[in-house]
Amino acid sequence: MSFPPRRSLPSALRAPAAVLAVLAAAAGCASGGDRPGPPVPSPTGAAAGICRELYDALPEEVDGQPRGEIEPETRFAAVWGEPAIELSCGVPRPEVLTPGSEHYNPATEAVEVNGVSWLLEERDGGHRFTLLGREVFVRVAVPDAYAPEVNALVDLAGAVREAVPEKPL
Repeated sequence: MSFPPRRSLPSALRAPAAVLAVLAAAAGCASGGDRPGPPVPSPTGAAAGICRELYDALPEEVDGQPRGEIEPETRFAAVWGEPAIELSCGVPRPEVLTPGSEHYNPATEAVEVNGVSWLLEERDGGHRFTLLGREVFVRVAVPDAYAPEVNALVDLAGAVREAVPEKPL
């Protein structure tokens, strides 16, 4: 029995199919299934201990939004609401605060909320805040849906003051 010669997809169709496969795989990895989730850092040593303490102190609601679940489970990140307000603990030092980096800017904008200082960065679709003057860097991404985005920090300030020691300048 003979089979017709095997035909491959025309090259114009192969590239979009490959791109779709890569995008589908990336979407599955990034979202952890159907649950939202921020990038999860991997702090070690004392920073990991501080992040676990912060995780335990975090509120059940932020800006009126209920706390969600992240898969796989972690004690270095948390989410609230949909779209998600995302917190990641133990993140690297922001590039704008790293001397010698391409984007170093020691005069970058900061806000203080209930005795806690945050680096303020406007992003497409919202704002990103990074904890300043403390033993570990904590990043909070707040979508535009919660404008003014700084309000989310009000609910996080108590947990930060309780769990993350100040770091003198």
